[in-house]
Amino acid sequence: QVQPVESGGGLVQAGGSLRLSCAASGSRFSAFTMEWYRQAPGKQRELVATITTGGVTTYAEALKGRFTIYRDNAKNTVYLQMNSLQPEDTAVYYCNRRPFPYAAWGQGTQVTVFS
Repeated sequence: QVQPVESGGGLVQAGGSLRLSCAASGSRFSAFTMEWYRQAPGKQRELVATITTGGVTTYAEALKGRFTIYRDNAKNTVYLQMNSLQPEDTAVYYCNRRPFPYAAWGQGTQVTVFS
């Protein structure tokens, strides 16, 4: 089945940066709004950032100014640049699309921030 493939996570010290990638399979990538989510241990999955087909971006209020979402339609990939990372950013990060979300979430990519 069609699933996204997230990558780029890792272990980083507070204040550091990471760039996550999501390779989206399937056709017509450019026709979808793409989204990044995260799920911290013991918490519900939450929406982090969104980018529309026209490149309009929105962010969770607490993340504005630190995270940047962007897309490369030629590579069927959406990115999440994360700067000034804090321990509370520790989570598994996932991507999805809309409309017609993927039937199954990808494996996600683990981000661990230590102080």
